[in-house]
Amino acid sequence: MIDLRLLREDPELIRASQRVRGESTDKVDALLRADEERRAATQRFESVRAEQKSLGKQVSKASGDDRAALLARTKELAGEVKAAEAAANAADETLRAAHLAVPNIVQDGVPPGGEDDFVVLREVGETPKIENPKDHLEIGEALRAIDTERGAKVSGSRFYFLTGVGALLQLGMLQLAIAQAVEHGFIPSITPALVRPEAMEGTGYLGAHASEIYRLEADDLYLVGTSEVALAAYHSNEIIDLNGGPERFAGWSSCFRREAGSHGKDVRGILRVHQFDKVEMFSFCKPEEAEAEHLKLLAMEEEMLAKVEVPYRVIDVAAGDLGSSATRKFDCEAWVPSQSRYREVTSTSNTTTYQARRLNIRYRDEDGKPQTAATLNGTLATTRWLIPILENHQQPDGSVRVPKALQPYLGGREVLEPVR
Repeated sequence: MIDLRLLREDPELIRASQRVRGESTDKVDALLRADEERRAATQRFESVRAEQKSLGKQVSKASGDDRAALLARTKELAGEVKAAEAAANAADETLRAAHLAVPNIVQDGVPPGGEDDFVVLREVGETPKIENPKDHLEIGEALRAIDTERGAKVSGSRFYFLTGVGALLQLGMLQLAIAQAVEHGFIPSITPALVRPEAMEGTGYLGAHASEIYRLEADDLYLVGTSEVALAAYHSNEIIDLNGGPERFAGWSSCFRREAGSHGKDVRGILRVHQFDKVEMFSFCKPEEAEAEHLKLLAMEEEMLAKVEVPYRVIDVAAGDLGSSATRKFDCEAWVPSQSRYREVTSTSNTTTYQARRLNIRYRDEDGKPQTAATLNGTLATTRWLIPILENHQQPDGSVRVPKALQPYLGGREVLEPVR
C-alpha cells in the first residue's frame, strides 16, 4: 500500500505515477474519497460514543426528571452509536479495498511505456557463433536430461521431468546460488510452498496476477509462484531490528504458476512451465537503504550469471510492465542461441514500503518510534537457466560443455555427452 499521508499531501504525485504506468487516475481519486469518508465516519462514531460515555456518568448522579431525560437520550444514543459504528466499519472496508487497488509509486528515472519500452543498461559477454544451434529441448533429450513427453503424460502440458544430468545441473545451479548467497551474508531458507490468503494479498499477487495462482479451495491456501511471498510474510505483524543493516534471506522453493493467458506461447521445452524450482533473494531494510539494496541484488544476479558463463543483458523495465508492488525493476536476460534473442532469467524489484505496509512489518528508528520497513526481491537461480546453459555451451557433436563453477556438482565432468 502507498502511504496515505503522502496521498493527502501530494495526490498529484500518485496520479503522475499512474499516468507513467499507463493506468487511469480514477483509482487515486477513489482512494481520496474513501479516505475522506472513512475519516468522517470515524469522527462521527467517536463523537456519539464520547457523548454516550459522558451521559453514562451524568445518569449516575442525576435524579427525577433530569434522570429520566438522560436515560431517554442514552437510549437514543445507543442506536446512533450502533449505526455510526457500522458505518465506520463499512468505511474502513471500502478504504482498504481502494487502498489495495492503487499500485506503488514509480521511481523517478523509470522508463515510461509498456512491455517493449524497456531500456538496455548493458550487455555482458559475447554471444557465441553457433551454426544451426539446437534448442534446449533437443539438446536435453539427447542428454536424457529433459523429458517433456512423459511430463505431459503424467501431469499435462507444461510439465516435465529433469532426469540424470538434467537433475544434477539444476541441483548444482541452485546449490551454487545458495552458496553464493551465504557468502554474501544471506540467511539460507527452505520456504513453505503453500501460504495463507493474507500472505498472497500482502505481497500484491491477488490483484492483476490472481489468475496466475493455484488455489486449494478446500484449505483456503495458495501455491506460491515465488518464495518471495513466504519470505515477505515471515515478519508480518512484527517489529524487526534493522539497526545492524538489512536482513537478507535466500529462499529455495518449488514454484507454481498457472500460466493463464499464455495459451500457445512458448509451449516447447521448459521456458514457460507450471512448476519450477528457484532460489529467491529477499531483503528487509530501512526505506533510505532500498535503492542501494536494489543494486546489490542486481549485482548478485550478475555474479551468478558470470559463474554459469552465459552472455546476458540488463534492462530497466518500463513503468507499464512493473507489476503493482514494484517501484523499479531490473531484469537480466540471457542469450538464447536457438531463438537469436535474449530471454528473461532474473528479475529484481524494489517494492519500497508497499508490501511491508500491507503486512505490517516495522522497525524502530533512532528515536525508537516504529516505522514501516522496505522490502526487495530478486531471482538468484531458477529452472529456466538450464535453457541458456545448455544452448550457449552446446558443441557440434551434441555434447555440452559444463561451466567450471558447476563441474563439482556433476562429479567433476567437464563435458556432458549425448546418450547413444
